[in-house]
Amino acid sequence: MQALAGLSRSISRALVNGVVQRSQSTEISQKSSDSETKLVTAVSGFPKPGSSYNIDNILKGQIGDDAYFVARHVDEWSSDFDDADDGQRRESRGRADVIGVADGVGGWRAYGVDPGQFSVNLMKCCERLVIAGYFKSNQPAKLLAQGFREMQENKQQIIGSSTACLMMLSHSDLKLYTANIGDSGFLVVREGEVVHRSQEQQHYFNTPFQLSLPPTELQSEVLSDRPESADQYEFSVEDGDVILMATDGIFDNVPDTVLIEEMYKVQHCKDINRLQQCANSIALIARKLSRDPKFLSPFCVNALAAGIEAEGGKPDDITVLLATVSL
Repeated sequence: MQALAGLSRSISRALVNGVVQRSQSTEISQKSSDSETKLVTAVSGFPKPGSSYNIDNILKGQIGDDAYFVARHVDEWSSDFDDADDGQRRESRGRADVIGVADGVGGWRAYGVDPGQFSVNLMKCCERLVIAGYFKSNQPAKLLAQGFREMQENKQQIIGSSTACLMMLSHSDLKLYTANIGDSGFLVVREGEVVHRSQEQQHYFNTPFQLSLPPTELQSEVLSDRPESADQYEFSVEDGDVILMATDGIFDNVPDTVLIEEMYKVQHCKDINRLQQCANSIALIARKLSRDPKFLSPFCVNALAAGIEAEGGKPDDITVLLATVSL
């Protein structure tokens, strides 16, 4: 989407500070519940130029049309699943840190629909399930499907579409489990090298896979992918690994080389303030490059590869979750 106006310097500063407070409070609650295995996570971002600014929404997990959550399940009670027997429930016990991002599809504005409502509600449903323990710590795709099903069954259905990316750090086997649908995604860096990276899911250029709940009259016209279509990954992690999860406002504007350079600065970092500064730096870099009309952005490179003339960055909502693994 095209930029309409720039954010003022004071509003930008307030936005970053607001997200800082959100991530710090999350870390405090984590420390009180578990001092061992965890993801130390910071959040930062900016709504696209021209979007309304609401610090309360940002603190609650919404940045423009993007949404995010950071949660963990720490009790020893097993989760209840309709399709699980007693043995499966026992296997699901344990601790897990779960993070997620979603990016509402902006095209719904043409129909008078707020795209951010879908992404926010999807992430809220997933977050509630994690906190309540109604999930398995190695099945993020199933969590995504459960969250989406809750939205489908809601009496007041939320219309819209969204990409989504979920990640779980299972404390029982020290593995990361991920599910990604669309063009949000993640990057894992170890010793300055990328060890894992998600891949975009696109129907065609700039048209990502997406979960959708259209009104009846538009069902035949709207792209609608199933949660089961999400790419799923699992891999072991090591102490100090750095994880970046973000919406496409990051990946469309910031080359991997720049992301890796920034992430390397916080390798093995357990200091939430340092981590927050790095998350803020990445968000600021993305915002600056998105506004540069001459920058050969990753989005521009992909457009040219698809035979579409393009130049400069891509103004968009920017959401970044930056985490380090603490074992």
